[in-house]
Parts: sequence; structure tokens; C-alpha cells
Amino acid sequence: MTITLYGIPNCDTVAKARKWLDGRGIHYAFHDYKKGGADQARLEGWVAQAGWEKLLNRGGTTFKKLDPADKADIDADKAVAIMMQHPSCIKRPVVEYDGGILVGFKDGDWSAALG
Repeated sequence: MTITLYGIPNCDTVAKARKWLDGRGIHYAFHDYKKGGADQARLEGWVAQAGWEKLLNRGGTTFKKLDPADKADIDADKAVAIMMQHPSCIKRPVVEYDGGILVGFKDGDWSAALG
């Protein structure tokens, strides 16, 4: 199974996810948003699979600091634009695997999807 974990290295939830994968001997590639950015086509694909509402991290500091006009009337296209400009606004982690994607870290969901 091919797995790519997307996130930011200093994120506590990403660290938990990496520990979970490592503890089960599951090999994965790590994509750091801070260094590698966020690809528009990939974000659009994730939005199509999971919905922008699940993917856009509206609880984080970066989103909260956005101009109120940027946070108003969000739809899928606007959410992708925000996440491209501010990768910290992407819910973390996102995992791509052969069967789909996982957004966020929940042990039960990950166990069901990844074993």
C-alpha cells in the first residue's frame, strides 16, 4: 500500500499520526506543507472526496487571523484558495492511501482504513 502523510512537522496531531504509523510498521512518505506547499489539483481532489468543510481547518490560529472578508461566504473554490495561500489552514494530517484519504487523526478510522 502506498501512503503519503501530509502535514506540518511541529503539529502535535501529525506527530501522533506518525507515531501511530511507525508503531504499526506502516511505511509512508511525508509531505511538509511548509516546505512543499499545497498543490491546487490535489486540494481540489481532497475537497471532492471529503468536502471543503472537513478539510478547511477553521479552528486554527491562521484561519482566525484572516480578514473577515476572506472568511465570509466560503465555498469549495474559496476554501481551496485559502488553503493554497495558507497551508496551515488545511486540517492535519491528511493521508492519501490506495483506498482514499483520511482527514485528521482518529485511531478507529485509521485502524479501519490502514490496518
